[in-house]
Amino acid sequence: MTEPRYQRVLLKISGEALCKAGGFGIDGDELEVIAREISAAALLGTQLAVVVGGGNIIRGATLAQRGHINQATADYMGMLGTVMNGLALKEMLERIGQPARVLSALQLTAVAETFIRGRAIRHLEKGRVVIFVAGTGNPFFTTDSAAALRAAEINADVLLKATKVDGIYDDDPMKNPNAKRFDKLTFKEVIDRRLKVMDLTAFSMCMERNIPIVVFNMKQTGHIAQVVQGENKGTTVTLE
Repeated sequence: MTEPRYQRVLLKISGEALCKAGGFGIDGDELEVIAREISAAALLGTQLAVVVGGGNIIRGATLAQRGHINQATADYMGMLGTVMNGLALKEMLERIGQPARVLSALQLTAVAETFIRGRAIRHLEKGRVVIFVAGTGNPFFTTDSAAALRAAEINADVLLKATKVDGIYDDDPMKNPNAKRFDKLTFKEVIDRRLKVMDLTAFSMCMERNIPIVVFNMKQTGHIAQVVQGENKGTTVTLE
C-alpha cells in the first residue's frame, strides 16, 4: 500500500455534498458515497478530520441578507445545520466500519463531544475520523474559516477543500468553457489574481500558518484518497 503523502489532513466539505445536485436535505445514497470516500482515505493510514458545512439544511446568510432574521441568529441556525450533517456522516461512517467522533464548537453534550484540542488529536491518533461541527462556535465566521482554524489547531499538514470543480480556474468554468485551470499557485498569486479560493479570513489563516490548500472535485471516485497520497487531482496553493 502506498504511504500517504499527508499524515494529518483537514477535509472541508460543503453541506451540498450530502444531497443530490440542486437538492436539499440529506440524501442517503450521497451520504454513503461520501462516507466511503472518506473511509478509503482513512484506511491509507492518514489521520483525517472533516469540517462539514450546512448549506443543504439552511442558509443563514441568505435569511440575514433578506432581513428576515438577525445575522447572528441566522449564523447560529446555520451552525445547527452543520451538526445535523455531522451526525449523519458519523453514523454512516460507523455503519461501514470506520470509527468516527463528532466534536462540536457549541455545547451539545447530548449528541456530540464538546471540542477540546487535545481530545481531537487523541481521537485522530487512535484512527478515528474526527468531524468538527458548529463552525467556530461564533457568528460572522464561515465554515471555511472553521476549517482553517481547526487545521491550525490540530497541526494539519494540508487543508483539502472539496468543491464541484477540479481545481481553481481563472474564471468560472461553469460559465466559461475556456476558463484555465491552475495546477499550482502561491498564496500571493491567488491574492494578485483575486481568485476565489476561500473567504479572506480562512485564506489568510492558512497563509500565515503555512498550511497548503488543495482544491479538488470530491464527486470523482477515489479523489480524496488520491489527493492524500499526493496525486495531482486539483490545484495546490502554497507559500512558494
